[in-house]
Amino acid sequence: MCKRLIFVCLVLAVLRFPDQLCAQFTDPRDYENTPMGVNQVEIAYAYARTNASIDTSLIVASAEFNLNRGTIDYRRYFSFIHRIAWVKASIPLAGLDGSVSGTNIHGSIAGAGDSSYAFAALLKGGPALSVAQFANYKPTTTLGVSLTITAPTGVYNADSLLNLGSHRWSFTPEIALSHPFGPEQEWEFDAYANADFYTDNSAYLGTKILRQQGLPGLEGHISHSFTKSLWASVDMRYSFGGHTFINGVHQNNEQQNFILGSEVNVSLNRQNLLVFQIVKALVHQNGPAYTGFAVKYSYSWGRGYR
Repeated sequence: MCKRLIFVCLVLAVLRFPDQLCAQFTDPRDYENTPMGVNQVEIAYAYARTNASIDTSLIVASAEFNLNRGTIDYRRYFSFIHRIAWVKASIPLAGLDGSVSGTNIHGSIAGAGDSSYAFAALLKGGPALSVAQFANYKPTTTLGVSLTITAPTGVYNADSLLNLGSHRWSFTPEIALSHPFGPEQEWEFDAYANADFYTDNSAYLGTKILRQQGLPGLEGHISHSFTKSLWASVDMRYSFGGHTFINGVHQNNEQQNFILGSEVNVSLNRQNLLVFQIVKALVHQNGPAYTGFAVKYSYSWGRGYR
């Protein structure tokens, strides 16, 4: 029974944080200005391998998990009070297999994860321009904000050994500063500040109540354009906090995480884009110790977009 409980905790932990595993960072250059009326569909595949529990209430160093995750995103850019804004919806499908070394504890599951929905806008440096007007736009410093809501739409059964959903809502506000610089503005620096806030999970491990405090994070990205169709970045993220309580009992598990990653962005043409990402946790106090990568393809279209 104890071994079964440990594995339940581990699996719920891994699947409760799919975005942290597969997309530790907000993408660099995500708050650049973009023509209004543009639509974008992105198909992504991500893989992550971890040798420790991601649950902030339980760390088992002998755990080994392989997480495969596919995501379909849709994004739409439009004018909002004469500034560029966008909405985004994401639907994930995931497969997980894992075990605890030295025991006979193992399992696997596949299905839908929790979906997410975002609204973002540029407050500075992002006038709403048509595709034709955007041809004469000169990149400048931008200041943006966003709010992402993750809904408990994934598969979840409080009596099941494995679950893909989190059975709780989360809210992530973010503020972002992006600054292009250098000759021909081929360099760009992005600084993001964000925080995850969670509602309670009232069916954690059956009938327990899981409560988690906010998990703030700071990100820094430095990217360089090698050509008009190729740029790469180095990405860093530090997060802290996220204390958890189970049935009101403090778990003494404050997180301290430092993540390092890199991204390569290849524009095949104006409408087709490939992205390659890698990420590794260098510091993971009460947090995930893992390595992962992702491959993304996006297609853009809209009025005047050829």
